[in-house]
Amino acid sequence: MDKKLLIAKPVANELEKFNSLYKESVFSNNIRIQEIIDYIMKSDGKRIRPILLLLAAKACGTINNTTYNAAITIELLHTASLIHDDVVDESKIRRGTASINAIYDNKMAVLAGDYFLSTALIKSVITGNIDIISNISGLGRDLAEGELNQLSLVKELILDEDEYFHVIKKKTASLMSVCMRIGAMSVDAGQEDVNKFAKLGELLGLCFQLRDDIFDYFTDAIGKPTGNDIREGKITLPLLYSIKNASEEDKKELLSIIYSYDYTNNNIQKLIDYAKNNGGINYTYKKIEELKNQAEELIKTVANTEIREALETTVDYIVERVY
Repeated sequence: MDKKLLIAKPVANELEKFNSLYKESVFSNNIRIQEIIDYIMKSDGKRIRPILLLLAAKACGTINNTTYNAAITIELLHTASLIHDDVVDESKIRRGTASINAIYDNKMAVLAGDYFLSTALIKSVITGNIDIISNISGLGRDLAEGELNQLSLVKELILDEDEYFHVIKKKTASLMSVCMRIGAMSVDAGQEDVNKFAKLGELLGLCFQLRDDIFDYFTDAIGKPTGNDIREGKITLPLLYSIKNASEEDKKELLSIIYSYDYTNNNIQKLIDYAKNNGGINYTYKKIEELKNQAEELIKTVANTEIREALETTVDYIVERVY
């Protein structure tokens, strides 16, 4: 069976209900708005975040209306952040297809993102759980802060591993962490379980981002050209490590390219090759393995066998995915 199906298997019925409720939540009687919504929904991803939320909830209790509204809120907020990110990054491709801003221009894309964000706020209130609302509000701020920090790193050319991890914790890991945290909270789980699933989500999010960063050095299968992160001035872990451990002569040459923003195709290829040939990729895989081992230790404590196996498959899927 496909790994994505195995991950969702314990919550297959609940996911089907979620998908129906999610589509209902953004429906608009305005034909022009609905056209944009339909395009966004058509290019939606694999629902990994609501699946994680549902798995955490089912591991701790019985999925209920609060769970569904929390899951819808998370997916709406995630979608809004992706739409806005594409505008900020001036990206014309999202998951191999034209981004919203490429089809409808930046103004329409920003407003579409705002529409999804506003709907997310409505759904968060419907949960009726102030702790969940608080966590979701904090998540929105963390996502924005992560993006702002990343832009600052690009602008100020800060090449520091600790800063890099701080950014991806806010930008990517916080989303999966809050997913699993509020999944547990939605069924009134104890604080120990809430904290455990929050930590598991963070570890999965970090693995996800590190794997994503590696893609930039090898493939355009995810819909962006190789070296696109570098071209945007985003110096991720493979190159950070390689520069840190480079000889003084090599470091001078590499930093000269970066500090002058001299991102010609030849220079981008030079940076990519240096990261590949000087331990950057292997170091990133090592970090992924460390995080994966921590996640697997937490998963062992999940009592429900079916959910435990689904979470184990999730870890494998995240670290082995090819797009």
